[in-house]
Amino acid sequence: MRDKTIDYVLRSSWIAVSKMYNEEAGKKGSTMATGFVLLNLDPDGGTPSTSLGPKMGIESTSLSRILKSMEDKALIVRKPNPEDGRGVLICLTDFGVEMREYSKSVVLGFDEKVRAHISEEDLTTFKKVAKSIIEIVSNKKYIKQKV
Repeated sequence: MRDKTIDYVLRSSWIAVSKMYNEEAGKKGSTMATGFVLLNLDPDGGTPSTSLGPKMGIESTSLSRILKSMEDKALIVRKPNPEDGRGVLICLTDFGVEMREYSKSVVLGFDEKVRAHISEEDLTTFKKVAKSIIEIVSNKKYIKQKV
């Protein structure tokens, strides 16, 4: 089935990329998930905790666990949100900024390598296909309709 389904191509590609990112993050005692959060935090003003999960597509329980780990590693601090007294801003520490830059360099380095080996035309097609797949899944168009 592996040569016959779109699922296999997507899954095996993502597993390879995920493994690569985790190996790179592991060199700094981190994880891909932590790097993903670092890249989604505003390095200047912080990010409201309530907007982070939806922005990243992560469930709140998983995000809470990741944020706790990041806090324990002194990558982030939680500060009261001056615009919303009930909310909290997730702010990067100096170490968090440093690790964010490392994560950014890994992502951009991978992007550069891919662009060096795949034509712009093929990348444009890939992005169109990926966007269509996301739309199909988001709109539940994959569910067979009863006649």
